[in-house]
Amino acid sequence: MKTRNVLTTATLLLMLGSTGAVAQKTGDWVLAQWKGAQYWFPGVVESRSGDSVTIIYDDGTRETRPANQVKPYDWRVGTSISCRWKGGAEWYPGRISAMSTDGVSITVEYDDGDREQTATGACRAR
Repeated sequence: MKTRNVLTTATLLLMLGSTGAVAQKTGDWVLAQWKGAQYWFPGVVESRSGDSVTIIYDDGTRETRPANQVKPYDWRVGTSISCRWKGGAEWYPGRISAMSTDGVSITVEYDDGDREQTATGACRAR
């Protein structure tokens, strides 16, 4: 029974972490679901009021989301993302193959073999 309680507590803590409960302070770099849709976009917390978090996305847009649609920024080399090739309108799948030290400039290896260096504001993840 004791082992089960420990596992239940650990599972609950992991679930809370995945909903963004720990990454919603002003200045935190996060991923948020733009308009509550399926994609996660990078941005910085501008403010928080109760259960609402205002994000300034890396592409310059701003939006207020429920706290459960905001999670810690976790992109790293190997993360699957989609980006707008050369800033165009179409999204193309790929993986991060390199990142600058500040994490904002990334190199993307697209699934079709193309490669480009771009900014996080041109990308999203599922």
